[in-house]
Amino acid sequence: MDVLNARSVIDVAGVVGVWAIVLAETGLLVGFFLPGDTVLLLAGVASSQSALTVFGYRLWLPALLVGTPVCAIAGAQIGYVLGARVGPRLLARPGSRWLTAARVQRAQRFLARFGHGKAIVMARFVPVVRTMLNPVAGALGVPARRFLLWNTLGGLLWADGVIMLGYLLGNWRPHDINSYLVPALAVWTVVSLIPIGIEVLRTRAKPDTGEN
Repeated sequence: MDVLNARSVIDVAGVVGVWAIVLAETGLLVGFFLPGDTVLLLAGVASSQSALTVFGYRLWLPALLVGTPVCAIAGAQIGYVLGARVGPRLLARPGSRWLTAARVQRAQRFLARFGHGKAIVMARFVPVVRTMLNPVAGALGVPARRFLLWNTLGGLLWADGVIMLGYLLGNWRPHDINSYLVPALAVWTVVSLIPIGIEVLRTRAKPDTGEN
């Protein structure tokens, strides 16, 4: 199985493979390179009417919709706990391999610009950021209950949202899905960044009061 190839992950491991990729991408610093969005979108297609045409098999949609957000939430919590326990020491080390100074500063700016709630939810839709924000949030002392609340909301919206997008695409034109699957993923990537872009413009338009 090629973990960098979403199709390979689903072909070899099915629903369990989807769960594993989501858990690793959100919970382990080394998982930032994994294709989370692509796996979710293809998993949705693999549970739709296009499944037999594209994959030759069909995944069980209820298992995806229940288990995947659980893995997304659990993964982020693992990252948060790791950050809370060892993050401060890593942040103090300029040579840290995964929590590099640039990534830490990017996550700090993300939290400061949008506030804890919005940052945790919106980070779900940005590759790499959704991996790095969790341990940085733990290391910076974001309250545990607040993180859990927004992590749960973000995990549900991201995991089930992308899966359902793939499912609806697969049901839309089940016999011609291969021609628009890649463009659909590109469109999703752009659309998912729109809320962040809007928030950036809104915060820039507001006077700087010095508050987060």
